[in-house]
Amino acid sequence: MIYEQIDRNKRKTYLIFFVFFLLLVALGSFIGEYFAGNIYSGIIIALVIAIVYTLITYFQSTSIVMQMNGAKKLDSAKDAPDLFHIVEDLSMVANIPLPDIYIINDPSPNAFATGRDPKHSAVAVTSGLYEMMNREELEGVLAHEISHVRNYDIRVSTISVALSSAIILICSIIGNAYRFWIPMNDDDRDNNNSGIIRLVLWLVGLIFIIIGPLIASLVQMAISRNREYLADVSGAELTRNPQGLINALEKLKQSTKPMQKVDDASASLYIDDPTKKKHFSGLFDTHPPLDKRIAALKKSFQ
Repeated sequence: MIYEQIDRNKRKTYLIFFVFFLLLVALGSFIGEYFAGNIYSGIIIALVIAIVYTLITYFQSTSIVMQMNGAKKLDSAKDAPDLFHIVEDLSMVANIPLPDIYIINDPSPNAFATGRDPKHSAVAVTSGLYEMMNREELEGVLAHEISHVRNYDIRVSTISVALSSAIILICSIIGNAYRFWIPMNDDDRDNNNSGIIRLVLWLVGLIFIIIGPLIASLVQMAISRNREYLADVSGAELTRNPQGLINALEKLKQSTKPMQKVDDASASLYIDDPTKKKHFSGLFDTHPPLDKRIAALKKSFQ
């Protein structure tokens, strides 16, 4: 049952990344046809922008995210012995290098993992979570985060954030490039059909500018929600004690206080939505409802 859910969530993630790719191709096709008269050149431009943006984010993700969230790195086990030893034990069980460990001075209970791979990873917990959870619950939360590292979810999250940002950037470039006017050459003026085609392309570009960033954000949030279910199951499997994580999620559900300082771009990394915002139909939620996550965990380990 557990491995079936893991495989199902991985397939969903591949599908979502395919949607990202289609969106980039669509944007590139418009750029090429409208500005260069060659679809393929536009696709190449869009893909190059996405790749460059992703690589920059990929290699700087840990330092960027930790600075944005005001996290302080633990230099030794003396700073928070329980936290350090739990992460150390879970890393050995998961067979990954020990991640860097950070503390965020915030009373709202939360935690996240980031990095580009298990060799370059980090986990962070808020002071509120460290004080609220007992050892079993803290172990469940950290197992969830270590699972993000072991399953390469941190890489998926980093790339999805970068792709979403790249698409928003491309849409902004399109908007700034033609400023809502329709360029027409002499041939266009002499050819009504050509003028109509240019008008249609202009309208398509306008639609992309409006809905492109929205679609990119929706896809990024869908990836985040999907990976949370996978990390819950994988984390519970890592500790062989699903009740610890279930109890931790129950406590997180009771907490309604948002974090004092959190960057919107990294909100999807946390184990629970740090902003505590709920949206209509859940499409714009960065996390699945805690009730559903708890139910899924109980069902997986029946």
